[in-house]
Amino acid sequence: MQEKGKVAAGKMEAKRWSSFILLVVVVLGMWEVNKADAALSAAQCKEERRLGLNACKPVIYGKLPSPACCERVRVSHVECVCPVITPKLAALIDLDRAIRLIEGCGRRVPRHFKCGSITTP
Repeated sequence: MQEKGKVAAGKMEAKRWSSFILLVVVVLGMWEVNKADAALSAAQCKEERRLGLNACKPVIYGKLPSPACCERVRVSHVECVCPVITPKLAALIDLDRAIRLIEGCGRRVPRHFKCGSITTP
């Protein structure tokens, strides 16, 4: 009986972790590259990721993105996000849901776009 509880807790933790990964992609998966922008520094990228995660935390718990979260989705830079999408991280992402959430915020996700270890359908 106690073993079932541990397994259930492990599954819940895995689901929470994958939701967090989805949040990272939604917030930071800014798929379009704005060629007019100058390159951002590592500190600027880190700040963009921090702002995005703070604005979009409710997405972890299955909620839809807030207007503030969607604003972060629209203004953040792809070059700050894609380098952190590793194969291990990509395996945890529900790509269809991530694309729906990003597009629901008004950001276009191009077909066959490669972001880190993810390629959109």
